[in-house]
Amino acid sequence: MSETRRRIRDRIERDPGIHFRALTRALDLATGQVQYHLRRLDDVTAETVNGRTHYYPPGYDARERRTMALLRRETARDVVATLFERDTASPAAVADHLDIARSTLEHHLDGLVAQNVVEKRRGDGGRVTLALARPEETATLLRAVEPSLPERLTDRFERLVDGFLDGPDADD
Repeated sequence: MSETRRRIRDRIERDPGIHFRALTRALDLATGQVQYHLRRLDDVTAETVNGRTHYYPPGYDARERRTMALLRRETARDVVATLFERDTASPAAVADHLDIARSTLEHHLDGLVAQNVVEKRRGDGGRVTLALARPEETATLLRAVEPSLPERLTDRFERLVDGFLDGPDADD
């Protein structure tokens, strides 16, 4: 096995769910070079979630891989962390706590609910309450995807752009 391929595999093992661009940046390799070696690593699994391809070492099932990909997004992690703190909360309370637009929250909730990480429960009068569906399992996966500084900065930039798009003048 080449040294480059070994570096790619080692990075994926240390950082399961790393997405392609983060992998190329972390290893300071050209995209074509990383693509070439990834195709030859038969024990690495690729999973595309929300337009980003993430890479995993052996041992993660499809549901775990998709959940980890979602949890790599800062806003999704913040939603999950808020629900760990509060047990349950209304969508408005979560959006206010995180200082994000409801549309941004709903965008992230769509994936988290579809992946059965978060449940939307309807109470009396049809009011929606959010809760973690599998808190212990989610905590384990959350620990595995501790974000790097570049990933945090990318997520914050995306949140900033979302804020501009969802701002009060967005409909003008």
